[in-house]
Amino acid sequence: MSETPLRVVVAKPGLDGHDRGAKVVARALRDAGMEVVYTGLHQTPEQIVEAAIQEDADAVGLSVLSGAHMTLFAKVMDLLRQRDASDIVVFGGGIIPEADIPELEKLGVAKVFTPGATTTEIVDWVRSSVEAH
Repeated sequence: MSETPLRVVVAKPGLDGHDRGAKVVARALRDAGMEVVYTGLHQTPEQIVEAAIQEDADAVGLSVLSGAHMTLFAKVMDLLRQRDASDIVVFGGGIIPEADIPELEKLGVAKVFTPGATTTEIVDWVRSSVEAH
């Protein structure tokens, strides 16, 4: 692992009010030695991107359970590009149909975790993929 810990922003975009999974992932990443900023519920894509830039994040993890994943991920990816911050790795999870995952990957989302993913799997992926990036 690098000398400085990875910095990850975990965010809940949109009107989705269910954040238990995001908090579990945030804690797992923190327990694995990463610096984690959890932005809280009801964040706009603009707020998420601003937090990622201000926190000098290596990655952003988005949790979307509302069904608005295509719109919200697309907006975050677009704003990161506009702010010249597309080096920040974006991953996500939630209730996302398998059929939508290839489209999210085309947008630049590096990984989508679906229900049943373990915290170990998420931590290992973040560590290996973000450090490699």
